[in-house]
This record gives sequence, C-alpha cells and structure tokens, in this order.
Amino acid sequence: MADDLTEQNPERPRGLRWPQVLLIVTGTMVVTVGITYWVLTSYLFVKEFKPVELQAREEQVLEAKLRAIGFDVGEHDRAGNLKPEPYSEIGARREVTFSERELNAMLARNTDMARKLAIDLSDDLVSAKLLIPLDPDFPMLGGKTLRVNAGVELAYQGSKPVVVLRGVSVMGVPVPNAWLGNLKNVDLVGEFGANQGFWKTFSEGVEDIQVEEGRMKIKLRE
Repeated sequence: MADDLTEQNPERPRGLRWPQVLLIVTGTMVVTVGITYWVLTSYLFVKEFKPVELQAREEQVLEAKLRAIGFDVGEHDRAGNLKPEPYSEIGARREVTFSERELNAMLARNTDMARKLAIDLSDDLVSAKLLIPLDPDFPMLGGKTLRVNAGVELAYQGSKPVVVLRGVSVMGVPVPNAWLGNLKNVDLVGEFGANQGFWKTFSEGVEDIQVEEGRMKIKLRE
C-alpha cells in the first residue's frame, strides 16, 4: 500500500535548482546595471541641456520686451552708427515681465550657457540647474559632469522684497547649511537690508516682485 501511494504521489522537488538561481541572479544583475547606467547618464551625469527655441511669434514678443528695456534697440543709421537722442523718461516702462521660456531662450543666445544652465519658475520660487564639467584628472569623477541644483524664494511682502535661499544640492545631495554660510532659509533682505550695501539698495529700488508658475514680473520704483 505504501508503495502504491509513493507511485501515485511522487515527492515534488523542493526549491530552485542552481541553473535557475544562476539565471535569476544574472538577470537581476543585468537589469540593475541597465537601470543604474540609465540613471547616471540621464540624470546624474547629463552632459548638457537642450536649449529652448522660441516660435516666431514668441521671438517677436521677447524682442519687443528687450527693446523696451534698452536691449537690442537696433537704432543705427545707414553707416552703422547709433543715432543720438535726448534723454526722457516719458512713457518709460518700470515693469518687466518674462516667462520661463523667455528667460531660458535668452540663455540660448549664448549656446554654451543654455546647455549648462536652466531656470524654472514656480510660485514664489526661482530654481536653477547647473551642469559643471569636471576635469579629466579629477579623482573618481574625472570627465563626468557635476549637477548642481539651487532654489531661491523670491517674493514681495510687507512693502519689501523677500529673497530667501531655500537650498543647494550637488548630485541630488543637499549641501549642509554650515557650508552655505548658514544662509539657508534666511531672508537676505531682512537680514542685511538695514545696512548700507547691495541688499538695502536693491530693496529700495523694487516696488513689487511676483513669481508664479512659468512667469516672473518685477516692478521698479521711480
């Protein structure tokens, strides 16, 4: 009877055989290496950003804004000399508005800068991504590209501008506040604006700042 039971219910093999284990381990290693390579090349070791290219209509709008604040005026005579004109503030614009695409497109006018620096605008926050190529002789990471991210809060509150460094990270690792001079999360205008210097002058010359998703507006005082 025992023999019959054994023949009808043969013992099933327990666990995986070593060829199966080897195949699973090898497959896992291949997938892990592939994912790691993709992350390093696509995120950590990005060689350059793709410059922003405006459409024809967007380019015309940007050119008009730049002319309004004194850039690329193009007011030359036939000989190529700039035409003289009397100074006047009548009709002068004291408000400047740029979109995120326009800011990055202006960087694209300098090809090297546009491929290494990108700006993002969100509510009360200006963020920047910077790629820094490392010297081939640099230890361990020689020839790679260092990725640096930074965020600055930019707003207008209590009748004065607010400028706060939210942080800096290198390769996705936040830099310690001590290494940033303990300036992280400090309102630079509130901290240094009472003393004579850049931040006081900057504060007194700004009437309003608005940063929102994809757009920044700065209004200057008379």
